Amino acid sequence: VQLVESGGGLVQPGSSLTLSCAASGRTFSDYTMGWFRQAPGKEREFVAAISWWSGSTRDYADSVKGRFTISRDNARNTMTLQMNSLKPEDTAVYYCAGRFRTTGRSENGYDYWGQGTQVTVSS
Repeated sequence: VQLVESGGGLVQPGSSLTLSCAASGRTFSDYTMGWFRQAPGKEREFVAAISWWSGSTRDYADSVKGRFTISRDNARNTMTLQMNSLKPEDTAVYYCAGRFRTTGRSENGYDYWGQGTQVTVSS
């Protein structure tokens, strides 16, 4: 699976931003899709994930729960992350990732990764 993120940028605190991940190469619906992020000087961390096929299970890190929403469109081979009420601590490079027919938060379980998109939250 080839993954390409888009939608990053510079926004003010309290703003919203939508990230997209476009997939190609394999059957998108067979993959649980996740978002991870890495801030400068920090390790990459889990943000959100949506289960394969129907996307009926969604998982969020506590730090983003209630502010971020993950979704997928299997017909369009895309996944999105709607980010609301952004905070400076959300500043990071955001990566989309995919894992085949399993779910989980560990990045070690994700086989495919995009190159990342920068999100900067600053006044």
